[in-house]
Amino acid sequence: MRIRNRRAVSFFLSGLLCASSLLSAGPPARATALTADELIPVGHTIGIKLFAEGVVVIGLAEVETGSGVLTPGADCGLQVGDVIESANGKEIESSEQFAALLQCGGRVELDVSRDGEALTLDAQPVLGTDGTWRLGAWIRDSMAGIGTVTFYDPATGSFGALGHGVTDTDTGLLMPLGDGAVMNASVRAVKRGSAGEPGELKGHFDLTHDLGTLYANTERGVFGSMEEWTYAEGDAVPVARADEVRPGPATILSNISGDSVESYQVEILRVLDNTGVQNLLLQVTDEALIGQTGGIVQGMSGSPILQNGKLVGAVTHVMVNEPTKGYGILIENMLAEAGQ
Repeated sequence: MRIRNRRAVSFFLSGLLCASSLLSAGPPARATALTADELIPVGHTIGIKLFAEGVVVIGLAEVETGSGVLTPGADCGLQVGDVIESANGKEIESSEQFAALLQCGGRVELDVSRDGEALTLDAQPVLGTDGTWRLGAWIRDSMAGIGTVTFYDPATGSFGALGHGVTDTDTGLLMPLGDGAVMNASVRAVKRGSAGEPGELKGHFDLTHDLGTLYANTERGVFGSMEEWTYAEGDAVPVARADEVRPGPATILSNISGDSVESYQVEILRVLDNTGVQNLLLQVTDEALIGQTGGIVQGMSGSPILQNGKLVGAVTHVMVNEPTKGYGILIENMLAEAGQ
């Protein structure tokens, strides 16, 4: 499937979250649930573009009109984080389309999703001093950036990446997936991380050529499928159960330069609880990786973690004040989300 030809309007921070201490079509059909005993660990960066199902309200604003300052969005009950799915019965596919619909003037019935609940709001756009009808709401319909592929399942063509979801940069809420695609990416430069200043992989990807589609954006990762796998296939390794993961030496696979995926040494300091996306406390011990990146940087999110020959999880967070430390998610949790 080709993604709808729409402009990506914002970028998420290279697909890595930071820890402060220490559209008309529905989502693409999912591949077979991921229950494989063995998967190929990948570690290559990938470009991700994601289009929301509707438009997401990221802020409310005042509108200057000939009658003074008005707030039609707030007045009708819109809230930050709402997803506007249709207006006057017409499905919303982009922010540009929504803005065009408002130019008819008159009241607009909005079908909104809020925290999974369906609402209908009666809005009255106002005529701004610039001559356009406005609702007084900042909206977003898409995001793009880079992250790292954790695993590939050759039996189904499915892959998982990031180890956490793609969230809106302004609201912090999970972006509702309308459709999405992935593109080949390579790393051009690294902004080295330091205490209080997270680093970043600076990558390049081609928005015009899709390698595969996304079928889910979840709290524990983004998942999709490729009809033809682009990257060199390594050997499949066993998938570790949560009770097999232990504190001790481990390795991660990461792509921090060009298209090269290398193995780096880390230490699993603690195995934390088996919920959420912060299941493993990690420390980078590899001097080569520390020398190049300072530790864990944005864009490495999704880097597979291997221990005792098994795939045990993926990197998800960096500690802002200690960039050599971060968190990882158990692979068992990623797969549970992918199979829903």
